[in-house]
Amino acid sequence: QVQLVESGGGSVEPGGSLRLSCAVSGLSLNIYAISWFRQAPGKGRETAACIMGEGVTYYRDSVKGRFTVSTDNANNTVWLQMNSLKPDDTGVYFCAAGILCGAAGGMDYWGKGTLVIVSS
Repeated sequence: QVQLVESGGGSVEPGGSLRLSCAVSGLSLNIYAISWFRQAPGKGRETAACIMGEGVTYYRDSVKGRFTVSTDNANNTVWLQMNSLKPDDTGVYFCAAGILCGAAGGMDYWGKGTLVIVSS
């Protein structure tokens, strides 16, 4: 049974940092890409970052230089380090597994999400 469980969300002031984790079970990080999606209130789900088995990463333009996605293969965990957070980063963050990085419709498995609030 495949499970993805996010943790690490919370409330932080602009300029602050958070580190999200996605604990993965039931599939191999060497085969599946793990994407971090986010969904702001009233908006659609968008890709924030993605990492594939060879360590290839993708970031949307608005988070480049501020977010870093990484994997801990020994513990089957994917991390999203978020620095210099902005109010526009507010939303529910989901991790998802798919064969490739891509749109939400192409993902095979999803976590339930963790809420990030960036506000003063």
